[in-house]
Amino acid sequence: MPRKKYDVEINFSWCKRCGLCYWICPTKALVEGDLLYPKLQDANKCIGCLLCENICPEMAIDVEERKEAVEVGK
Repeated sequence: MPRKKYDVEINFSWCKRCGLCYWICPTKALVEGDLLYPKLQDANKCIGCLLCENICPEMAIDVEERKEAVEVGK
C-alpha cells in the first residue's frame, strides 16, 4: 500500500513569521525560508501529522491529503 501524500498550503498574507510551524515539523518538510517565512522544502516528506496546522496562531497553514487522479475509462 503506497504512503499517503499531503499538500501543504501556506497563506503568506496571514503568516506572522513566528517560526512555530517549521520548529515543530517532525520531518522537516517545512523549514525556515527567506525573511523567516516558512518554506515547504519537500512536500513528499509531509506525513500529515497536522502539527504545523494546529500550532499556527494565525491559521495560515492548511494540510490536506492529496487526491490521486482517477482515470476514467473510455
